[in-house]
Amino acid sequence: MPQFDEIFDWVVVGSGAGSMSSALLMKRAGKSVVILEKAQWVGGTTCKSGGVMWIPNNRFMDPGEDSLEQACQYLDAVVPDGADSPGTSPARRRTYAVEAPKMLDFIISQGVKMERGSTFWPDYYDELPGGVKTSRTVTALPFDKNELGKEWAGKLRKGFLEVPAKLDDGMKLPFMKHSWEIKRIFFKIALKLVAGKLTGKHWVTAGAALQGRMLKAVLERQAADIRVNAPVNEVIMDGERAVGVVTVKDGKPWRIGGRLGILMNAGGFSMNQAMRDRYMPGTQSKWSNGIETDTGDMHQELERKGARLAQMDQMVGFQMTEAPGWDTDYVKPGTQSTTAKPHAIQVDQSGVRYMNEGGSYEEFCETMLVRDRTVPAIPSWAIMDQQYMDEYAVAAKGMAKKNMPKWLASGWMRRGSTIEALAEEIGVPAQALKATVERWNGFVRGGKDEDFHRGERAYDNFLGDPFFKDGPNQTMGTIEKGPFYAIPIYPGDVGTYGGVVCDCDSRVLRDDGTPIEGLYACGVTTASPMGRVYPGAGASVGPSMTFGWIAAKHAAGLGNQVV
Repeated sequence: MPQFDEIFDWVVVGSGAGSMSSALLMKRAGKSVVILEKAQWVGGTTCKSGGVMWIPNNRFMDPGEDSLEQACQYLDAVVPDGADSPGTSPARRRTYAVEAPKMLDFIISQGVKMERGSTFWPDYYDELPGGVKTSRTVTALPFDKNELGKEWAGKLRKGFLEVPAKLDDGMKLPFMKHSWEIKRIFFKIALKLVAGKLTGKHWVTAGAALQGRMLKAVLERQAADIRVNAPVNEVIMDGERAVGVVTVKDGKPWRIGGRLGILMNAGGFSMNQAMRDRYMPGTQSKWSNGIETDTGDMHQELERKGARLAQMDQMVGFQMTEAPGWDTDYVKPGTQSTTAKPHAIQVDQSGVRYMNEGGSYEEFCETMLVRDRTVPAIPSWAIMDQQYMDEYAVAAKGMAKKNMPKWLASGWMRRGSTIEALAEEIGVPAQALKATVERWNGFVRGGKDEDFHRGERAYDNFLGDPFFKDGPNQTMGTIEKGPFYAIPIYPGDVGTYGGVVCDCDSRVLRDDGTPIEGLYACGVTTASPMGRVYPGAGASVGPSMTFGWIAAKHAAGLGNQVV
């Protein structure tokens, strides 16, 4: 029997959302928990993310708006099964659809304040059977991180949006000039921000709000001993069973045993370029919004211990651009809605349009990578006209009127008085680009994108302009008013999407399909239970929280007991 320096019931590696949900459940079961975080901050990738949870049939939805069977129908329609996607299965997807609403109810019972993310945040493939055109999203309410106390407030990882705003409200602000209601939202946020500064509050929203609230619940209930600067480098085995880990304490190896098991929620490998080159060639760590500790350490260690890795070529793509300052920005300049707005399309380096520019960011980047195998498409070019520049901010970098001189001077943005002149600026065939733009304009006037069906999904229009009235939908507008503009688009990401294969109880599996006893995993340490598809906003955070919770239930022997 291995010797340990300490023993807990439940050892958790990483401090993402799934770690916190598992710790709260273990506390309810009367078990001891330690959370070992490699970084100096708590919260993991969840903290930097939008913090959205995709929870079907959740408590915030109206009666009759969703059901277990509808959710399973949608997941089975959107997520293909196959030998290349062993992280998913009908049984695992159904487990998620059954358990996710229960997990949410439990978390709320622990004092974590949640709300519906929006009444209009459609599934990414809402046209498929079971898809919801309203919203299955759930988010945490904005949070004053000072509620954690001085010590822990400083240990919460920085979020991407540190203002007293609901995420849904924040997404409406770019359209403020069109709506008095949105103006009122803006002034309400501004007043709350000023009041917060005067009263010593430090507001965060999105993922930082979720993790701040989860951390507060864990601390208040003394649900876990949370340790930062505590990397794990080895899983300790006793025969075929995982029984502990080797971490670091005071600069020296420290062996911690887990009576009930170990939960791996250690993030992905977005910052390990060697692993990216091996598993997803053509992608770059520098384009990723992953966190600095996402280096795949536990992927490699779990493989050494016999775990099966799968879906390692997948990432949660999030298109970005190398706008001025991008290399030092905490959040890389995202372009998800840039090419989904009216008066914009995207072309490859042959000047040809090759995708629906709206839709899922995961599918967008996957399409770009696949295209690049046959036609150079990294970078691709977003093509816009003056109508776009007059109306919309560009890549979250502000409005053109104020910023155009520095954008052009930097070489990031290109401009041409005609489409042919723009083509010369970006090095694509002029006649091909002209034909592409003319074809697009014909689709706009004809009311239908006959090539890629942009605007036919509710989600495409969600990314567009709700106040746009001059086209067939909220995402299609002509590109005809010069001058014309282009910016480069790259296949960035918010994290990797492959890892160890798990069963419905979150147990880590070997190549032969048998579980490694005592070893559980959730989050992006795993091969996603959503396979190779991202079905809706929050399809990483929701499963992480749910399968971390399921792992704790199984390890504690709670079964289907009401918790």
